[in-house]
Amino acid sequence: MSNSADSPGTDSSPAGNRRFRPVRVLTVGVFALAGLIFFTSFDTAKGTNIRTDASLLRLSDLIQERSHKNGRLDESNAALRDDVEALAERDDGSTEAEDAKLAALEKAAGTQKLKGEALTVTLNDAPPNATAKLPGYPEPQPDYLVIHQQDLQAVVNALWQGGAKGIKVMDQRLISTSAVRCVGNTLILQGRVYSPPYKITAVGDPEKLRNALTASKAIQNYMVYVNVYGLGWQVDEDGTVTLPGYSGTVDLQYAKPVK
Repeated sequence: MSNSADSPGTDSSPAGNRRFRPVRVLTVGVFALAGLIFFTSFDTAKGTNIRTDASLLRLSDLIQERSHKNGRLDESNAALRDDVEALAERDDGSTEAEDAKLAALEKAAGTQKLKGEALTVTLNDAPPNATAKLPGYPEPQPDYLVIHQQDLQAVVNALWQGGAKGIKVMDQRLISTSAVRCVGNTLILQGRVYSPPYKITAVGDPEKLRNALTASKAIQNYMVYVNVYGLGWQVDEDGTVTLPGYSGTVDLQYAKPVK
């Protein structure tokens, strides 16, 4: 039901007292906003294609460059740490019992090399043209075809649960403060960037490690995507391997309130 004063074709009010219709205000606002968006886009692009802006490529190159630099710094830091530890062992005046206790603590902390039987899990993105392999499943969304942070965390957690004595993700040893994080389809681990396939190697009893992987609910869910959409999953027993010791900083970092 409409008000007769606002109905088309009728106007009982004087011309000077006509009500200004809100829809006209809305229309003008939409066109003004559209013009602002077009101007902002033009000003940002400066006549170039935003999707292929060289600044984005430079950012990607910068990330890779910093990742390689962090890797080189880690190697240099590890060499310096070995020199410091050698000097400390020579001049610290500690007893054999104290040295043995320190060595055990360093081994538990992951800063020393670890040798033993190992198992490697490899995760990989699905092919870009993947389709549902089994009936009753929807066609994949892009999100279904890439490795996510929770997938990597599920494997790491399962391997710890299976009694792993030490774990290496890609070429880096994990310690208690390590955080496995993904941004997009890249892994950021301890200041370095990696792309799939992702390799996770654990030293421990291979049978117990396999059983832990099989028992993980999160990995069981991941296996649905492996079977339906073709996400990569491979488990290999490596025989005897040596995991590197963690070579990064061991100083704890924490947030402080701004004063």
